[in-house]
Amino acid sequence: MIKILSVTDVRKLIQIIGLKNFFKQIISALEQDFGRWNKFILAPRYGMYFPDGVIELMPCADQQLYTFKYVNGYPGNPLKGKLTVVALGLLSDVDNGYPLMITEMTLLTAFRTAATGVLAAKYLAREDAKSLAIIGTGAQAEFQVLAFAAFFQLEEVRFFDTDPQAMVKFSRNLAGQKFRLIPCSNIIDAVRDADIVITATAAKKRQSLFEIEDISPGTYIHAIGGDSPGKTELSVEFLNQVKVVVEFKPQSLVEGEVQQCGADLIYAELWELVCNNKPGRQDDREITLFDSVGFALEDYSILRVVYELAKQHRLGTESALIPELNDPKDLFGLLSS
Repeated sequence: MIKILSVTDVRKLIQIIGLKNFFKQIISALEQDFGRWNKFILAPRYGMYFPDGVIELMPCADQQLYTFKYVNGYPGNPLKGKLTVVALGLLSDVDNGYPLMITEMTLLTAFRTAATGVLAAKYLAREDAKSLAIIGTGAQAEFQVLAFAAFFQLEEVRFFDTDPQAMVKFSRNLAGQKFRLIPCSNIIDAVRDADIVITATAAKKRQSLFEIEDISPGTYIHAIGGDSPGKTELSVEFLNQVKVVVEFKPQSLVEGEVQQCGADLIYAELWELVCNNKPGRQDDREITLFDSVGFALEDYSILRVVYELAKQHRLGTESALIPELNDPKDLFGLLSS
């Protein structure tokens, strides 16, 4: 029997354990898994590109569990009333190859993306960060802000989007939080003097959202919008003036901001900071950038966490998606039984 988790099941899980606690558990799992990087079988995601977007498969495994995620990226979907990103995930037992769980991963992808940015911030941001700016207030935005608010004493959040309705939605969803919400009329006003900057735009094109003179020394940037070939948010000139950390070079060099400039500009992969192979932030004036494209190890981490939580709280539906046979060699006999 395979456990199937629906969107409703994931919502119930978050309600049971709480948003902040859920983020903490994901970040803890991410740090554990990045800390044992060499134990994993890793590969870049496999994508098929179409005129309007991309559909991808993202596999990852160690010697106990295998996971993969089906995920798309269609920037024009909101104009059709559909999500830009939707995803499904699968967790399997390596001992026998049997699937253990199939789950929604549209919500879970948003959670793990934000959690990974916070993990990187642990090594790259200033501990006393109090102000955050986010450029792009689409489907990922609230997750990003709440993840950072759970680990930094944020006093204000400035935000900008080219879509005024997206800014209204963002304000409504985050009303009542402890930090001040400050809508901005342009990108530069949002990022000026911010301790943490998140770029989360969806446009599939080369962009230069801001330049080095627009931000303050000591800023940490979590860049998540550039996540496919030909889709970037920052200029080569900007990248040359900051400390750049990526998830997995073979994938980031194809999809990330660093597709513009090559491997020589990359300071480290995130696992190297987690394992103390390289130092993260080295002074309070250093500008650091986590060029995050989303990597399969992050899906592995959240899938294993969610599977254990779902068992603990008895969530999900058990479904017979795999034949159960008295004689495992007699598959055809199932048709006549």
